[in-house]
Amino acid sequence: MEPCTLVLFGASGDLTKRMIMPAIFRLARRGLLPSEFRLIGYARSEMTDDEFRARMQKAVMRDATAGDEAAWTEFAARLSYIPAEYDGDDLQGYAELARRFERLDCGAGARRLFYLATPPALFAPIMKHLGEAKLAGLAYQPDDGGWARFIIEKPFGHDLASARSLNTEIARVFDEDDIYRIDHFLGKEIVQNLFALRFANGIFEPVWNRNYIDHIQITASETLGMEGRGGYYETAGAMRDMVQNHLLQLCALVAIEPPAEWNPRAVRDEKVKALRAVRKINPGEVGRDAVRGQYGEGVIAGERVPAYREEQKVAADSQVETYAALRLHVDNVRWAGVPFYLRSGKRLAKRATEIVVEFKPAPHTPWSARGGPDERARPNLLVVNVSPEEGIVIRVEAKQPGQEMRLQSINLDYCRCDEHGAIESPSAYEHLLLDSLRGDPTFFARADEVEAAWEIVEPIIEKWGAEKPSDFTSYAAGSYGPAAADELLARDGRYWYEATDQQDAKSATRTPDSSRAKSADG
Repeated sequence: MEPCTLVLFGASGDLTKRMIMPAIFRLARRGLLPSEFRLIGYARSEMTDDEFRARMQKAVMRDATAGDEAAWTEFAARLSYIPAEYDGDDLQGYAELARRFERLDCGAGARRLFYLATPPALFAPIMKHLGEAKLAGLAYQPDDGGWARFIIEKPFGHDLASARSLNTEIARVFDEDDIYRIDHFLGKEIVQNLFALRFANGIFEPVWNRNYIDHIQITASETLGMEGRGGYYETAGAMRDMVQNHLLQLCALVAIEPPAEWNPRAVRDEKVKALRAVRKINPGEVGRDAVRGQYGEGVIAGERVPAYREEQKVAADSQVETYAALRLHVDNVRWAGVPFYLRSGKRLAKRATEIVVEFKPAPHTPWSARGGPDERARPNLLVVNVSPEEGIVIRVEAKQPGQEMRLQSINLDYCRCDEHGAIESPSAYEHLLLDSLRGDPTFFARADEVEAAWEIVEPIIEKWGAEKPSDFTSYAAGSYGPAAADELLARDGRYWYEATDQQDAKSATRTPDSSRAKSADG
């Protein structure tokens, strides 16, 4: 790989310490970065180069393994830091950045990767100043082989109007091919595996449609609360923080049509088509098709936890949702009549992200006339566990051991944790950082893709903003969410498969269960 300089805006922030810098270090540790790779941290905090290196060393050594200390010594020499303002009257930081580039750029063309790990309000000013300084953008004319790309963190916009405005501002100065809007869900191995699962296996694609699939559930549940992010969450809520990006990305990958070929444009074209096919929820239907909730106090892992309104930097009468659930429909030939149920929440009973595809049950079995629970064939499930463990479970019906013909559910499961070399496989951020260095935007969101997602959630956000709920502390911390979310499915004669980890899933579906109550089937 050619020499490259990465400029990390927001280098003193929490995201840099938790996710970005450890991922960059692991890439270096595995020999996947160019030998002449350099990283320049840029933030307002006053620090010397050595102080920045010490802070980053502490971040990457939290889970140190054998050899990491020696690897760090070599890696640290590649790091430097610029303490400066992002915007305003004092723009000396960009002049200093230009001087650093003059010393560091080498080879046939200068290669620069700018990572914007800052608050969203700073995206446009930073990119504007870089463009004006001719350090990137359309005014930047590197020698042959050179490039300047941007990784932009979520949230991309606060609503549809702001997302469109930001896209317009970026397009004035930058080429869309150089913009990499990151969603770390798309960097997960199991999420990328959805393409292989669907399009490389003849047993799935023929039945991946309304004729054989009853419905689809996509869940992202967290046990954590605000963890000091109450101020941010008061401006976002579950719909903006999770549904608009992570969950709709997963929804698009499940609903997508087969790309004609494997390249970034073809794949992202199909994702945009899938999102645009999602039926918009009219304001009058929000109460029927969308549910919101906010956690009260409760118990998680045996410890009392406070209500959302008792968290730091949260208003005592906050109306921000910490839980959101939707029923969506994809209006095309493949998915007509198949509901997609999406939900995400904080302070829930389990931490898990998963996709559950429920197939239609066998229309008749030879034992149906007996009428007992052991004779009723339960629907087949395909469960994609995204986190905390990555894996795939397929639930099928089989004969119970013994003389009688009795049915039981068994699981055919694949867990990446059991796979040879899984521990050394790249994290989501490693995948996406490497893709951006190689110039592959397949698993990054395009401008029209972001806007299409905002178009889906905007009517719901506007309706919720205009109506104050009467009793908003609607679920206890440590529960599975508000009762209204159960009713959302119950009206359709369905129920949620409660999120479980891979080991629970193996045991939870091995005995027949005739109940339609909540269970840990997933």
